Amino acid sequence: MKIRRMLATAVAAAVTTPVVFLSAGPAFAETPKPTSPVTTQDEAPDGPDEDDFAEYEKLIEAVANAEAKLEALKDERAALIEDIMANNVDPAVKAEYDAAKLAYGDAKAAREAADTTLTEAQADLDAVTADPNATAEAKATAEQAVADAGEKAEAALAAEKDAKTRFDAADTAQDDALVAMTRETERLKAEIKIAEQELADAEAALEEYEGPDCVEDRSVVSTLTGPKTITIGSSADFSLTVKNTSDRDLDSVRSYLFAAHVPESWDDILDDENPDLGRYFSIDWKSAANPKWTELDFEDEAIELGAIGEGGKAEVTLRLSVAEDAPAGEGLAFTTAEYDNTDGSCGISEQYAKVGFDIVEPKDEEPTQQPTTEPTPQPTATATAAPSTAAPAPAPSSNGAAPQGGRGGELAETGSGDALPQVAAAAGAALVLGAGAVFVARRRKVNA
Repeated sequence: MKIRRMLATAVAAAVTTPVVFLSAGPAFAETPKPTSPVTTQDEAPDGPDEDDFAEYEKLIEAVANAEAKLEALKDERAALIEDIMANNVDPAVKAEYDAAKLAYGDAKAAREAADTTLTEAQADLDAVTADPNATAEAKATAEQAVADAGEKAEAALAAEKDAKTRFDAADTAQDDALVAMTRETERLKAEIKIAEQELADAEAALEEYEGPDCVEDRSVVSTLTGPKTITIGSSADFSLTVKNTSDRDLDSVRSYLFAAHVPESWDDILDDENPDLGRYFSIDWKSAANPKWTELDFEDEAIELGAIGEGGKAEVTLRLSVAEDAPAGEGLAFTTAEYDNTDGSCGISEQYAKVGFDIVEPKDEEPTQQPTTEPTPQPTATATAAPSTAAPAPAPSSNGAAPQGGRGGELAETGSGDALPQVAAAAGAALVLGAGAVFVARRRKVNA
């Protein structure tokens, strides 16, 4: 269960495009659903695994929510600090401050002008008074000018005081707003500290639920053999062997398997968000421990092999059926395995096996089907043409063994650069199985 939980999010990233496989290292994962107990055709799987995966999704969501909350708080505080530095207080407060400051400036200028007028009027009066030849009328006019200027100066002074009072209030309001914003930054600072702890707790809970990181090794090695051709509308048997090559007993081993129809052009597949290349196939399996033919939903399920002792192996017979509406062409079967133990150790195989086969028309239908299956003449291929769907030359396994049978059957290392061109078709098929997409992804932590 730990491996499946750990790989659930990796598959979601892998199924976006087959190109992911070409850049990904080990290992393989199945569709993001929990391992279901092995059942026979007469039994129905129960629900704990669905509940288990729901709990895993909840923990992943909790981490994502905690990360989003922390990021939002940090952004809010940073923006608030920028506003403080720029005096970007509440718009109404700022507008009143600007208006009061302008009014105060105008009132001060008016008062200074009135004072100047009063000073000049007083100087004129003094001159008239000192002039022995000044008439009474001139003296009276000068005195009236001083009186008028004095009244205006007093009014201007009063207006300036009122403007000053208004400006002081607006200035205080702006200062108070800045102080409040500064206090808010401190509150957010405390909230950020709490959010950081919440994120750490959420990550710890997820890490505890996932269990230890699983290794990528060759503790389990798969071998897959099968026929070179399968007739449309019929079935064929394949042999799957999973061997424990480690130096200890493995408590729980499971094998992932799928089959896919190889498209004539991968260009079309890359443009299709959800091409279902496995729709033409169904798989049944049986073994010594499970002697009854059991249907395998290879998009969602694994073959549970149970415990395999050191040096031991599990052998499975597979029955691959091709739908009657399947097109003739090329097919691929692909498998890998994983294990986990009661002591908490677990691993994903670095090795996979695949076998290619031809999907052929029934012999008695070939003459009638020939006109519809005759390929349309194509232009001469260029350097930029889509990759050929012809089967790659069988490659030896990592230990030099011969191919495993079937057209194109082979062992391969998931991390081998030389193997990539040979398994690109299989990888692509795995990655485009649609909503139930299966394996081929780099194992990643949830926060990667």
